[in-house]
Amino acid sequence: MNPEPCCPEDCCPAGCCQSKVAEMSESIGRRALAEFIGTAFLVVAVIGSGIAASRLSPRDIGLELFENAAATGAALVGIILAVGPVSGAHVNPIITLLDRVFGGIATNDALAYIGAQLAGGVVGACIANVMFGLPAFQLSTHTRGGGGLWLGEVVATFGLALVVFGVVRSGRVGVAPFAVGAYISAAYFFTSSTSFANPAVTIARTLSNTFAGIRPSSAPLFVAFQLVGAATATAALRALYPDAGKIAPQVVVPHEGNGV
Repeated sequence: MNPEPCCPEDCCPAGCCQSKVAEMSESIGRRALAEFIGTAFLVVAVIGSGIAASRLSPRDIGLELFENAAATGAALVGIILAVGPVSGAHVNPIITLLDRVFGGIATNDALAYIGAQLAGGVVGACIANVMFGLPAFQLSTHTRGGGGLWLGEVVATFGLALVVFGVVRSGRVGVAPFAVGAYISAAYFFTSSTSFANPAVTIARTLSNTFAGIRPSSAPLFVAFQLVGAATATAALRALYPDAGKIAPQVVVPHEGNGV
């Protein structure tokens, strides 16, 4: 996209362009902060509800998972509604990468988003642990692996991308927070991996040796298969929605301009 003229004819070009650059810098800083806060809260919800569930319903794995899924999905709705108007509420490197592929976000902005998401996830894990009286950082010993679980991550990530872009493409962006939250809650149960579908959250969950944790050595393959799911979703979205590039700037919900 060609850049817009930076100033009116009666304005000093250099000064006006500097002002425009400053505004863009402030905008990406604000949007990155929104991604940091949103991802931190998402991880607090995932890990915190897992700890609470294991304490409230000990030895009942099905009920624990239901409580964890319900809390996570509900929290995700609130998070998207809260930070969405600022950054779009990606809170997930996969969504940011897909948005970059379809031209909805500039490369530098995408890098800022992903860095903020990763940092937010780590902080969120620390907060959740301390909130429940545990050490701030504790590496998980919960091994998760095997073909079935890895396929589960492909399916979970593919489905998440389809829901996000499909809802935006339909023009019903107002229901996007609820669609995404509902999908994640459901995917806890219909995927074998309990639907991590988010590299930032996956990494953060290695830092909590609790119900939602994942052993650090298990995380890389989870992330790798999430990327496989994203790549597969890219091909499917191009086939289903040839004009996906036009709606990409509105993912997950309409938000401030991204400077593309």
